Amino acid sequence: MLRKFLASILLMFFSAVTCFAAHPLVTDDKGTQGKGKFQIEINSEFTYEKEAEAGITKKETGSQVATALSYGVSDNVDVVLGLPNQWKKSSEDSAVTSDVSGVSDMSVEAKWRFFDKEELSLALKPGITLPTGDENKGLGSGRTSYSLTLITTKKIEPWAFHLNLKDTVNEYKLRADKDSKRRDIWHISLASEVEIIKDLRVVGNVGVERNQDKTKRTHPAFILGGVIYSISEDFDIDIGIKGGLNKPATDYSILAGITLRF
Repeated sequence: MLRKFLASILLMFFSAVTCFAAHPLVTDDKGTQGKGKFQIEINSEFTYEKEAEAGITKKETGSQVATALSYGVSDNVDVVLGLPNQWKKSSEDSAVTSDVSGVSDMSVEAKWRFFDKEELSLALKPGITLPTGDENKGLGSGRTSYSLTLITTKKIEPWAFHLNLKDTVNEYKLRADKDSKRRDIWHISLASEVEIIKDLRVVGNVGVERNQDKTKRTHPAFILGGVIYSISEDFDIDIGIKGGLNKPATDYSILAGITLRF
């Protein structure tokens, strides 16, 4: 597992660039880079899931390492390119049933901050996902998919709050995916952050999104907590823990990342 994780990191450094909010948050904020400026994020996530069904213990572990590159087209518009690399391993009663790794689907997004008044900001974030992952391994959909996110940020000193309303339209190449997975996936999440001491922020996040499995009516919900430390004005490191609030959600994830602006 360690070798695969290290290999994933190396691959992401040299191969690509998915877009994240202020990591480890899932919820995006209204922030843009400013005209002519860049931001690079290198983020990782390690997941663990275990459940018993019909007397069989099923376990799934995985990791994702992704690099996102943001560029400020103007002061209120960013373009973001991203490509995650994944590893997933599944087992039943300790017998391995699946072990796959590779590049997932590439994302291309734009963030437009169209409203700024006092402490309230609004932004729109359209995006497309390109089929660069192997759908036969479960690393992609095999088709181009689309998304649109409405981002709201409200500052109430010393706090900042972020709300995301997102809709994703997934297209699938494989018949098995078309039959088993929902095409339209909504997402709602709320995040908050506060600087507790100079250069150290505490962040929290809750959210829910539509279950992709057509046979399920319960939608996965999560809660997340973490910290962001600014080593300098242009360099951040972060760590967080994400837990599932119900059965469809992943049991827990550990997240860590770095952000560089220039």
